[in-house]
Amino acid sequence: MKPCQHYRHTHPIHRAVSRRQFLHGAAVAAAGLALAGCQATPAPATPGSGQATGKNSLVAIAKAESYDRALVRKQVETMLDAIGGLGDVLAHGTRVGIKVNMTGGTTVKPLPKTTEVDTFVTHPEVVRALIELLRDAGAKDIFIVEAAYEPASWVQYGYTEVAKDTGATIVDLTEAAPYKDFVEVPSSDNPFYYDKFKFNPILTELDAFISVSKMKCHNVAGVTHSMKNLFGLVPYRFYTLNKGDRYRSAFHGPATETGRRVPGVIMDLNLARPIDLALIDGIRSAEGGEGPWIQWFGPVRPGVMFAGKDPVATDAVATAAMGFDPTAEYPNEPFVNGRNHLAMAAKLGIGTNRLDEIKIVGAKLDDVKMKFKVSY
Repeated sequence: MKPCQHYRHTHPIHRAVSRRQFLHGAAVAAAGLALAGCQATPAPATPGSGQATGKNSLVAIAKAESYDRALVRKQVETMLDAIGGLGDVLAHGTRVGIKVNMTGGTTVKPLPKTTEVDTFVTHPEVVRALIELLRDAGAKDIFIVEAAYEPASWVQYGYTEVAKDTGATIVDLTEAAPYKDFVEVPSSDNPFYYDKFKFNPILTELDAFISVSKMKCHNVAGVTHSMKNLFGLVPYRFYTLNKGDRYRSAFHGPATETGRRVPGVIMDLNLARPIDLALIDGIRSAEGGEGPWIQWFGPVRPGVMFAGKDPVATDAVATAAMGFDPTAEYPNEPFVNGRNHLAMAAKLGIGTNRLDEIKIVGAKLDDVKMKFKVSY
């Protein structure tokens, strides 16, 4: 079968180019025909949408006390306008993937008097607002993607409804469908642990890739924002240590290696499928861990969102809003159980984790800070 045509990207670590240097290919066909009738070939990628790191890294902050639809739409639009709009994100085409966080699966029950989307799953209203704004900016084919643990997650967490209302397409990265098979996509020439990943081919055909994550602590990674969200790009069944494991146990490795391995895998994933726009949902969230399986996990209401085209900077500002130093090194909080992946990403040139190199627009950082409990 003839391979699909798609844009090829080159990572700035490999070549001395701007953060997004494209070699243009022909535009892909409309979503339904393209997905059903072609077989993708992987292409290396480059992070960011043209937004330079360092002094030019813009991160927007917006307050939102609830998930009221009109309020979320207004505040997401305000943040995107403040960081220069979506024109550069869509500069190379109109096929957009939105990676949400549906960690845990439907078998994990929320704490009493809470819901999953209020504590540890990306809230669908944030994604709805983003899709509407992408449509307004000219996006044609929009895909909501995640390697869901169970198909029921899409319905239970509200994404089936959002997709129907907005005309977006759900692609469950757990399977190769609607393609014939997975493709192997390289990460970098000098990976930490994985030189390639098994991806659903849709990830190689996107013109823009957006990570929409929940603002949380993480027991190993310290914090989990837009970059850690990429753990959910691959089916867990291909990355297990033991038969019967129901999570990506190989990403964690043996207990003695987890603190080094998890941050390294985060880097490899972000090099394989770089983020063009980061949007972080912190309207309601949780502290002390990434889900209710962590004993210190508990609900909080920060009432805030973040957006930026430098994912490292965006994650760093969200980390600072949680009361942590984004440049701290293990074993300082929040990185008490592993290396600081924000600092690792900065060293790789993906972005900056230094607040003095980031221009914050919108709400003031000091006005949204809430001290989170660390996940020990």
